[in-house]
Amino acid sequence: MRWSHLSAEADSSLLDRAAPAAPPLPLALPGATVRTFDTPAFRGMTFYEVRAKSVINRVPGASRVPFEWTINPYRGCSHACSYCLAGDTPVLMADGSTRPIADLRPGDAVLGTMGAGPHRRYVPTTVLDHWSTSKPAWRVTLADGTRIVSGGEHRFLTDRGWRHVSPVRAECPALAVGDRLPGVGRFADPPKETPDYQAGFLCGLIRGDGGRAREGDAWVRADGYLDEMPLHDALRWPEAPGDDWHRGFLAGAYGSTGRTDRLAVVFTSHDAMFLRHVTDALTHLGLASRRPAARPPGAATVETPRDLWAALRFRHMTGVTGARLDASGVGVRSDTQLTVVDIEPLGLTLPLFDITTGTGDFVADGTVSHNCFARNTHRYLDLDAGHDFDTQIVVKVNAGEVVRRELGAPRWSGAHIAMGTNVDVYQRAEGRYRLMPPILEALRDFANPFSILTKGTLILRDLELLKQAAEVTRVGISFSIGFLDEEVWRSVEAGTPSPRRRLDAVRTLTNAGFAVGVLMAPILPGLTDTDESIEATVAAIAAAGASSVTPLPLHLRPGAKEWYAAWLRSNHPELAPHYRRLYGRGSYLPQPFQDEITARVRMAARRHGLHRSGPSEARSLPIEPAEADEPTQLTLL
Repeated sequence: MRWSHLSAEADSSLLDRAAPAAPPLPLALPGATVRTFDTPAFRGMTFYEVRAKSVINRVPGASRVPFEWTINPYRGCSHACSYCLAGDTPVLMADGSTRPIADLRPGDAVLGTMGAGPHRRYVPTTVLDHWSTSKPAWRVTLADGTRIVSGGEHRFLTDRGWRHVSPVRAECPALAVGDRLPGVGRFADPPKETPDYQAGFLCGLIRGDGGRAREGDAWVRADGYLDEMPLHDALRWPEAPGDDWHRGFLAGAYGSTGRTDRLAVVFTSHDAMFLRHVTDALTHLGLASRRPAARPPGAATVETPRDLWAALRFRHMTGVTGARLDASGVGVRSDTQLTVVDIEPLGLTLPLFDITTGTGDFVADGTVSHNCFARNTHRYLDLDAGHDFDTQIVVKVNAGEVVRRELGAPRWSGAHIAMGTNVDVYQRAEGRYRLMPPILEALRDFANPFSILTKGTLILRDLELLKQAAEVTRVGISFSIGFLDEEVWRSVEAGTPSPRRRLDAVRTLTNAGFAVGVLMAPILPGLTDTDESIEATVAAIAAAGASSVTPLPLHLRPGAKEWYAAWLRSNHPELAPHYRRLYGRGSYLPQPFQDEITARVRMAARRHGLHRSGPSEARSLPIEPAEADEPTQLTLL
């Protein structure tokens, strides 16, 4: 987080409203007023009251959002929606598995490096600290298609040394297009436990077992698979085995006759046909194999190459978790596929995670990453190590007076200002801090056009100010209402006002003369995408007097997917396979599903007299530039 535009002075006007939190304070905010509130709505949250030097922020020029300026009186969000967190960048563990960085904890063993230049080598290291923060996000794209989202201060190891993605200070070395990053390369996608994978697993396990004792984790998995698959079907050699079968076969074969020898994965058997299928499966997955001369009498051996890339690819593509990895001392190499091809700001402030390790680095998304900051430095830049985006709220208590000063500056051109595009300005904390009234008064007094996107019914508190502003300038208001189901709302958006209360707010604002657009977002596959849910939601939106409705199917951007998946497994485990099929290869729903949902919402809108919104009616905020086959999505932070 860039704190250069903030200072930290206690605000005595709020001292009677909460007890101060226990020290220590972040070193970036000496003398800051840090509070925790006893009320149930804010239990477990910490509020950092600061005095901002600037509040009107310019959106980076590379961003594709349709506005240039924003106001964010808060950092962090007390709504705590299940799909508003980041942290799914995979980190390489010391055992060869991967884990999202958000799920790491102090004490975990990961793979780091030691040495310098051509003498740098991989070594196991320990996670010493783990925390999250909210920062302007950047995306680094590599030649192999890897996309890494990080803060601007994050450093990657390159062939020119350590480089910052977007350094704040000019003297810091900056990452550039063309830099080559050392590492193991893009991690392979894990297998999906399809019927073909299960059949391959059973075939490899049973045929490779050779009548030996049937015990261990592999046989526990097999027992579960055999509940749904006849044994004679599993033992049949398929005529044209696919990718899933090959992955499962190698996992089963390892469970029966495999072992590791440092980096190599070794299969030994007396069955020549079995070993031929092992070789074919390795070749199918892009892995070389060889037959060493030394082997037990009467048996033959097939093994993978003795390099880290092959060792990791085998484990990740097959789903084998029990294969010991010994990568200590292996040299760190680079490849042309790890060349930087693009560096771009996302134009958003996102929750990002970081760790401190014993070696000072770790392997993220296949590349060597430096800890963003040493321990003391990250306490200087971040709030409280280990606390998440939804529990650490920065409050710019002087936002109103700063906005007034900035609007009155001779250089200010009176450009449109968008609010609610990062975090909701009418989140629960606004009820206590009341930052929006002086901001709206300043915008009204300077007749400056603005728009607000919110889920918060607290906006009605400021209705009179909004009406006054609308008399002298353009005021746009959009509400986010994805569904009506109260049970789903209580589970996934418990920190927000209920959908019915939001509809009442739309009705009140409409009756006051505002043309309120509704973003029907997010539409949750398997939960709120049924014809009944869409029809009921669109009908209620129309009845509330909304001027338009814009459908937005759920987009699981990097960082949200793991958190949403955890929520789904806990609340709707029966839908987990469905989501793996839908989102297994990316952040968006497959295009046909998106088109179908959008068409059904539009047809319902026509039935209820709502036309599709145009650019001036609902503000779109893309999380990332759309691919050719992907639509632009909104953020609902």
